[in-house]
Amino acid sequence: MRTLRRLRLLLTFDRTTVILFAEAFLMLGWARILMFLKFAKIAHQLGQKSQETPEEFRNDDIRPIKNISSAIHIVSKYTPWDSKCLVKAIAGMKMLERRHINSTLYLGTAKDENGSMIAHAWLRSGPFYISGADVMNRFVVVEKFAKEV
Repeated sequence: MRTLRRLRLLLTFDRTTVILFAEAFLMLGWARILMFLKFAKIAHQLGQKSQETPEEFRNDDIRPIKNISSAIHIVSKYTPWDSKCLVKAIAGMKMLERRHINSTLYLGTAKDENGSMIAHAWLRSGPFYISGADVMNRFVVVEKFAKEV
């Protein structure tokens, strides 16, 4: 019953939004599959290691960046797999890449309240954060990948 309500809600969106949600779902799935591989095997797909893209942006890129960010956040809540920070960041990066928009993926570490090491990933395009910005200030950047297109 709940699935039927969600499907009915999805059909209330315009065609462009439904296509964007479908793309986000597929990219999140693809990124999740990559998590089964060793990071060294996928790192080259993330862009130039230890580099950042500039914070400059084209005005035409603002709407796609915001739409991709929204789609990633919304769709990731409904995937049947875990769509955590790194999966969201990789999916967002690939969606931006398809639109020829530069982005930088950041990897950070910190210690939690128990003293255990934790990791986080977030994605930036220009001055805008696509995913992971809510807690990024708690983490020290240990690596970054620039995807210039």
